[in-house]
Amino acid sequence: MDDQELEFLLKNIESDRVERKASISDKNRLCEAICAFANDLPNHQQPGVLFIGVNDNGSCANLSIDDKLLLTLASIRSDGNILPFPTIIVQKRNINGCELAIVIVEPSDAPPVRFNGRVWIRVGPRKATATPEEERRLAEKRRWKDLPFDLRPLEFAELQDLNLELFLRNYLPSSVAVDILQENQRSVEQQLSGVRFAKIEPSPKPTVLGILVIGNDPRQYVPCAYVQFLRIDGKELTDPIKDQKEIGGSLIDLLRMLDEILQAHISIATDVTAQPIEIRQPDYPIVALRQLAKNAVMHRTYEGTNAPVRITWFNDRIEIQNPGGPFGQVTRQNFGQPGITDYRNPHLAEAMKNLGHVQRFGMGIEQARQQLEKNGNPPLEFIVEDTYVLAILKKRL
Repeated sequence: MDDQELEFLLKNIESDRVERKASISDKNRLCEAICAFANDLPNHQQPGVLFIGVNDNGSCANLSIDDKLLLTLASIRSDGNILPFPTIIVQKRNINGCELAIVIVEPSDAPPVRFNGRVWIRVGPRKATATPEEERRLAEKRRWKDLPFDLRPLEFAELQDLNLELFLRNYLPSSVAVDILQENQRSVEQQLSGVRFAKIEPSPKPTVLGILVIGNDPRQYVPCAYVQFLRIDGKELTDPIKDQKEIGGSLIDLLRMLDEILQAHISIATDVTAQPIEIRQPDYPIVALRQLAKNAVMHRTYEGTNAPVRITWFNDRIEIQNPGGPFGQVTRQNFGQPGITDYRNPHLAEAMKNLGHVQRFGMGIEQARQQLEKNGNPPLEFIVEDTYVLAILKKRL
């Protein structure tokens, strides 16, 4: 947006495309505004603009716009509180002699967008949480032709292919604010649609996301939706197999079983030389294994392949391979750098965040590296190709 357009919006009264803030002291209010602009309930199909450094009456607040403030605003996109991730541009601009921070928010292709489990909308100057009817309207706005793979409806699946008990008991309370649930008058179909697990029109159909997260048998419709685990008694694939499992089921069950298997195969060495204190040291830190295994499930491609995530546990190393190479802004050159991330399956990432399997987006690899170093393991290695990513964890010596 050029200065002339921004100046026009700034001079205009606050509307459903404009909000002014004198500072960033109340970050929640900023997030609510970004969420509302992303939902674009009036369907302007134009970006909303958040002006930082200007008072409600339009006068300059003389706020110092430094790099720290701009980084704080930019971090709102991927801190995991607004889901699915909003598309925002953060800029420093000078309009009529007033230094401002500008947050330009593009309308989402996959509303409703939630901030901490609430759907925020704007109609004129009014900002509020969406009513059930407004949420339904947002769900109907989705641009189905341009949807990522995880939101596409499955033509031959039915709602009975979803585990509704698992949805109501486990997933819904973790993704929608408690008070919204308490006053909820939505049907189950509307609830499934609201979290993108199904589309209702023209007939109810589960999405790929719904089948992956709460499906009774995800592999019936997404054949690659499992993890192959091999424990090799040696250092080569041709050595004897000590244990093997195919870990499948809904995402909720898959991640639980995967964690149990990883825990079961870790060896703990006990050092009694430092008496009277007994030191217990694992050959691999469980936190690092969890991070990398969940990353593989989240970032893999589920489209156009029947290959599973493969975890191969050798006597001297663990290899975790996921189908699908770098995606979006992630390249071979910047792969694994803190804060550089993109999402082939953005709504699957949202589901994993809601279920508590992701604390902070873009930091999983860095946390794994830190845990390996703390445990005394050699540095984490990656082989990054166009069709797969292989993480190699070497055993603590």
